[in-house]
Amino acid sequence: MPYRNLQDKRAIVTGASSGIGWHLVKQLAAEGVSVIACARRADLLDDLSDQIQSQGGTCIPIAGDITSELNRREIIDVVDREFGGLDILVNNAGIGTMGRFDESEETRLRQVFEVNFFAIAEMIRVSLPRLKQGHSPIIVNMSSVLAHRATPLKSEYCASKFALHGFSDALRAELTNDEIDLLLVSPSTTDSEFFDHAIEDTTGKNWKTRGAMPPSVVASKTIRAIKKGKHEIILTHGGRLIVWMDRLIPGIANRIMARYGQ
Repeated sequence: MPYRNLQDKRAIVTGASSGIGWHLVKQLAAEGVSVIACARRADLLDDLSDQIQSQGGTCIPIAGDITSELNRREIIDVVDREFGGLDILVNNAGIGTMGRFDESEETRLRQVFEVNFFAIAEMIRVSLPRLKQGHSPIIVNMSSVLAHRATPLKSEYCASKFALHGFSDALRAELTNDEIDLLLVSPSTTDSEFFDHAIEDTTGKNWKTRGAMPPSVVASKTIRAIKKGKHEIILTHGGRLIVWMDRLIPGIANRIMARYGQ
């Protein structure tokens, strides 16, 4: 696809109250995009909207749980009423959990999949009729390098991201004739609230690593990829190295991961 001009585009961004989603909304609005910002924390969404409106941009906050069909329908109703259509859907909302699978309950796995996979799939489903009528439409699924190489102690999270990866590849092919792009973004560790808001962590490990990528950089790289019509981006050299190790020397990669999980 030719270079995508974002001026006057209409977007939905989920998981927008902090981290990557917050910066995506800010940067999209600065590009002239009218944005609906969605998350659970209404106060943070209101602050974000106020900032953007004070700078002459357009941001409509919608607080709610993206796993709820009613919330998803509300988002679509607002995009229809306020924007008259949709050009960009960014599925950024996600949760994590850390711990051994054999020490967890079924509810943990289901909760991760509800947010990281099913909510995204159903948000896409209700958005597709609008995107098919959009201008240079694109779906952006925020994934993880762990959608390419799974690690121990994050089995549920990895599984949800692998599912999203496969779904995204299939859907991209299905939507080719509708001229809807699909971008899969795979960051490595990001300096955000992700680990602070994990639904459970039974490991006792410190998951916040030095050198984590700032969420503003993840957002800017994502927006650059949207403009260029990219299909997939892995954001760090380390992430790309892990992917190639898994493909070229899987036995060594497995041994490294086994030690990592001790």
